[in-house]
Amino acid sequence: MTAWRAALLGFDEEGQPWRIDDGLLLVEQGRIIDLGPFAEATARHPGVAIVDRRGLTLAPGFIDAHVHYLQIDMIGAPAPGLLPWLQRHTFPLEARFDDPALAARTADFFLDELLRNGVTTALAWGSVHPQSAEALLAQSRARRMRMIVGKCLMDTDVPESVRDDARGGLEDTAALIARWHGVDRLGCAITPRFAPSCSPAQIAGAGELARAHPTVWVQSHAAENPDEFALVRRLHPRARSYLDVYDAAGLLRPRSVYAHCIHIDDHDRRRLADSGAAVAVCPSSNLFLGSGLFDFDAAGQAGMRWALASDVGAGTSLCPLRTMLAAFEVARLRGATPTAAQLWWHHTAGAARAVGLEGLVGNLEVGLEADFIVLDPQATPLLARRTAMADSLEEWLFAMMALGDDRAVREVVVLGEGAVGSR
Repeated sequence: MTAWRAALLGFDEEGQPWRIDDGLLLVEQGRIIDLGPFAEATARHPGVAIVDRRGLTLAPGFIDAHVHYLQIDMIGAPAPGLLPWLQRHTFPLEARFDDPALAARTADFFLDELLRNGVTTALAWGSVHPQSAEALLAQSRARRMRMIVGKCLMDTDVPESVRDDARGGLEDTAALIARWHGVDRLGCAITPRFAPSCSPAQIAGAGELARAHPTVWVQSHAAENPDEFALVRRLHPRARSYLDVYDAAGLLRPRSVYAHCIHIDDHDRRRLADSGAAVAVCPSSNLFLGSGLFDFDAAGQAGMRWALASDVGAGTSLCPLRTMLAAFEVARLRGATPTAAQLWWHHTAGAARAVGLEGLVGNLEVGLEADFIVLDPQATPLLARRTAMADSLEEWLFAMMALGDDRAVREVVVLGEGAVGSR
């Protein structure tokens, strides 16, 4: 048993934040077994050894609902929009990942960067090469991280170096599922790149594979950029909408996560809500590529599930604090005003609920896996000055979101053990 003394930050069942200024969190065999005010918790566990982090705050580890691990090496690559960016930067980079050694080195660096930024769980993408997914799964297992990974599927309208075929790509995905899904804390995702790069046969095969494996995740992109729509109509002329390509194949369900969904209508929003699928909202990426602004109000009115995501490498930072601030700015441009607490929830407990990990990670709660971060509100002089002036938890959360960065993440704990140490 290990006990951590610090301020504690979490969320109740309605997504409202709570804070215990002087708390104790107890961990045994990788799970949270008790927490509460220091005096009360120590009375329940007399003599327990205590890790003293007074002045700091323990918070749930962040969940990144959509990230391309290979693209860490092209973050910040300029292009006039999504499709030119894919052709000029993404596909040439991903073509190199038929090399298992390169995949292993990149996975190692990527996971270190995730943890350094306080991300303890992610839904991550490989290339079309199954060895790229293998490398990330193996490295995640070595770090004992909860990670969901997919081998990309795309069999049409892309360079040959990053193209699979419908049958072979699905067979590779099935082999990954058989080998890795449910091993330790790992999960696999059926991962069509996006409708413009997947033939009807590949999309239909992905749906058949999803029906055969109901506990496996599905991840893809949908309605990110208007430039995609003509390509979608050409390949899938019978589909009512971009999202309907996936829906018709049976790929909208719980544990389906679609990135972006900017250019969708109310019918699509209702289908997302009714199906139990979720949207990975990627504000930094959408701003960087000029793809558009996610409609937070319409998503809320439809009852859609959504989680925040970095979408690196189009996203410009792995830091969830940066992503939350970008989401706030996008919402303001659309006339909405989310609270900081709502945005934190959609990157932690709300993200877990959206993507099918509720009851495992995303919160400080008895019975959950002990993935948490140690936040330092004095990480920079300005952050220290501003958080000291906060007169409510909401204002403190907002200041951390607006002024914090990776320096605010002092430590990261995975399954109760330190993954990134104190600076």
